[in-house]
Amino acid sequence: MTTTLPPLDTPLQHLLPADAEQALLIGRAWLPEQGPSPVLVRPDAAWDLARLAPTVSELLERDGLVAELRAALAAGTLPKLADTPALLAHSLAEPRDRSRAWLLAPCDLQAVKASGVTFVASLLERVIEEQARGDAARAQSVRAALHGVLGDSLADVVPGSEKAARVKEVLLAQGAWSQYLEVGIGPDAEIFTKAQPMSAVGLGAEVGLHPGSSWNNPEPEVVLAVTSRGETVGASLGNDVNLRDFEGRSALLLGKAKDNNASCAIGPFIRLFDERFGIADVRRAELAMSVDGPEGFHLDGHSSLAKISRDPLAIVAQAIGPNHQYPDGLMLFLGTMFAPVQDRFGPGQGFTHALGDVVRVATPRLGTLVNRVTTSDRAEPWRFGTAALMRNLARRGLL
Repeated sequence: MTTTLPPLDTPLQHLLPADAEQALLIGRAWLPEQGPSPVLVRPDAAWDLARLAPTVSELLERDGLVAELRAALAAGTLPKLADTPALLAHSLAEPRDRSRAWLLAPCDLQAVKASGVTFVASLLERVIEEQARGDAARAQSVRAALHGVLGDSLADVVPGSEKAARVKEVLLAQGAWSQYLEVGIGPDAEIFTKAQPMSAVGLGAEVGLHPGSSWNNPEPEVVLAVTSRGETVGASLGNDVNLRDFEGRSALLLGKAKDNNASCAIGPFIRLFDERFGIADVRRAELAMSVDGPEGFHLDGHSSLAKISRDPLAIVAQAIGPNHQYPDGLMLFLGTMFAPVQDRFGPGQGFTHALGDVVRVATPRLGTLVNRVTTSDRAEPWRFGTAALMRNLARRGLL
């Protein structure tokens, strides 16, 4: 069995949206001897936006941003940072040359929130996790038993509806009710903090599993960029790295299951909403995901936003409003229907990650996010937080 790690190499054109010539892509790059800067990325070149707005959070708050960026491009007033092919290639390079710019996650001061149990397929897998008490070996028998009770009866249930309430009554009577069903078909969505501001990793970075986890999986998702006013202004791709054993043992371990060093990947870019791309395109997005392991394992998966049980903007409305303010905006993971069950290390064991796995999350209008799996204690430590950013921007005269 080979132990050679699969390469991060991905055709550069696949990292960009298929219609990149028409897209306005906001990234964030680390500039050697300077620090992080918002960047505007086109297929040929990337431009530094730090003098327009020193943070992505502040940039997305600007009224008329789409028109402003188009005007600046036309006028040629933005300083060029790098050729895009070179920037993308270096972001995937192993190891990176610290003397050259590379892409970070395309967000900074925004809160990073996530919604869970928004698809029926993943909803059933959450119930299985709970019933199996985090034991992957028990999951197969639990899955079969629950299917006999639930079947596909939840597929057309609108969360919070009268029909949802009747389904709850039936399941309670059969002893099959679960806290995951409560947020899956009840009136209140599950919204939780996925990661701290500034802690998400971007294209080409390692993603971290808690070293105590033995049952885990990637979660390919669309991530919405939302302003402090609650306006959804763009979308990105994300990998909400998930520890099925931790969360399965107890829902009170959600924080430990979700928020670990490097456990949140977002990128490569935020695609701004305009007349060519908007929330309607998000609603019908088809996500593809692949995992390539060091032992030659390969897994393909798909997740269709058309099958989401709560509308993306309804999830936004539950995340920000009179009860939840985010003055720097937020990035909101919409959840996934992808819950891999393909056996990897033995019959009935289902899927779990191996160190060195390369995970690719892609959809044509947003590009491809690529990351390698390690453990959170081996991933690069997160040291550049908000205080470091403020000192950096002050030193550069950007405050």
